Amino acid sequence: MSRLLGAFCGFLLLLLGGHGTAHAADPVGEALDQVIAAARADAVGDCAAPNDRLVAILCTGRLRVGVRRDYPQFSMLGQDEAHGFEIEIARAIAKKLGVKVEFTGVTAANRIPLLAEGQIDLVIAAMGHTVERGRQIDFVRPHYFLSETIIVGRRDLPIAGWSDVVGRTVCVTVGNFTNTELIHRHARLLLFEDPVQLVDQLRFETCSLVAQDDSFFAAYFADPDFAQHYESKLHFSPLPWGIGVAHQGGEKLELALSLLSQIFHRDGVFLAMARENHVPTGFLEAQQKLWSTADCDQPDGWQRPGCLMEPPNNVLAPTSFADRVTAFENLIHDYSGIAISLPMLKTEDAFSLLRSGIVNSLILVVGALAATVAVAFVVGAMLSVRNVVLRGAVRALVILVQSSPIVLLLFLAFIITSSAVQYSALVALFASIVALGLYNGCYAGQAIAEAMATLRLETAGEPVHYGRAIRRSTTQIMAFLVNATKGSAIASMIGAPELLNTLTDITSFSSERATTYTVLLIFYSALVGAVVWLTNLARRAYERRGLAA
Repeated sequence: MSRLLGAFCGFLLLLLGGHGTAHAADPVGEALDQVIAAARADAVGDCAAPNDRLVAILCTGRLRVGVRRDYPQFSMLGQDEAHGFEIEIARAIAKKLGVKVEFTGVTAANRIPLLAEGQIDLVIAAMGHTVERGRQIDFVRPHYFLSETIIVGRRDLPIAGWSDVVGRTVCVTVGNFTNTELIHRHARLLLFEDPVQLVDQLRFETCSLVAQDDSFFAAYFADPDFAQHYESKLHFSPLPWGIGVAHQGGEKLELALSLLSQIFHRDGVFLAMARENHVPTGFLEAQQKLWSTADCDQPDGWQRPGCLMEPPNNVLAPTSFADRVTAFENLIHDYSGIAISLPMLKTEDAFSLLRSGIVNSLILVVGALAATVAVAFVVGAMLSVRNVVLRGAVRALVILVQSSPIVLLLFLAFIITSSAVQYSALVALFASIVALGLYNGCYAGQAIAEAMATLRLETAGEPVHYGRAIRRSTTQIMAFLVNATKGSAIASMIGAPELLNTLTDITSFSSERATTYTVLLIFYSALVGAVVWLTNLARRAYERRGLAA
């Protein structure tokens, strides 16, 4: 803000020096012309390596704007044409600056990095202005739009309040800060890169619920067929949209666009563009009235609190060691050139989720191992009895389990458990332990029974100690214990709060995935290694005790 005030003071001095104090018919327009004129003057002798973004734009004669590729009514970017509300805003800005506009398709995850790296000059891409994002880039104010996040589902799906969202899968886009609200409401998140994918998954019934800005769904609800089958269930988190410019060298550009936005609101330019593209106009109508008032229609209107909307504060409390994590990331980058990001260690919310995920994963794995061993011993014993009826019934169960995908067993265990008690993360965890133990235990139990049958043949029908069969099948048992460990991550599909589920939640609002899922890979590799080591210790101890001759 201090840099912006400095730039404003500079252009105000030019204004006072060139035209007196005055009585200009349009002081905001005069101020804008002064900022652009000053930048043009700088461009005359500073085009070799300009440090200022506005000067660079005037030097190159092009304005590079990041927009969404497929955001109906707002931004549709094709190979040969581009249209939409935000496209028209970009063209109007370029026209005022007297330059050509070049569009670059961006996503929620890469739009800020591309701006910070200087690959684009502006972001006009359905980007909500939050306090956290305001630390990464500068937002032009006044804002050009306002949206809310809505949860959309089939009309016949009973969603009356937040309690009905608990435990349900909600499809969202990566990098949306409102995903944190869904996490706190105990929804299970499924991540997608582009909002159009949400609608596809909704129609394919991969997702029963999807969450996205109401602005995105405006075009879909205008379609009678879509509106007949789907409706908005809940809405939350009103969010102003802003044009984004880079911190570094963007002060004059931000000032020029702030003044231009005032004019576009006051003169109904934004409103006319919205109507032309069938965009909801309630917010823009109110803004036109506001920016036509004497208090706001001033060259410093962009800094008057009574004329502006404040961004929602979504800043998460940092961990006590966040600075050291950042220093470590920088150290890795400086020495190796590899950029890593560890968002799960930087905020209390994310770190709390990480801790819970690790603890729950350990509980899940230990429970699955115990269940596998218990089921294996019971199944092995039942398949080895002389009673044909009992042996046949257990064999039928084993064949049924072995013929079923583990995912189906997980969902079946979950449905049975949740029908008996109200859904919770612990219920999902218990169901996962049962399903993993049953699946792997049946295989291990069959191996024990086969070892028992072989020993009986070798001893010509003499009594065989059950421990010998267990000893002979220890390799197979170990294999299925390892399999239970590796398969534990799949429990995330029914909402078990293990590490994969937790890291997915963290990714949903941090946008970082590569390092996050590398951490997951390392965790499970270490877990499998630990299980192999412990089972080997147990086997050697078992052999030393001489429980099997």
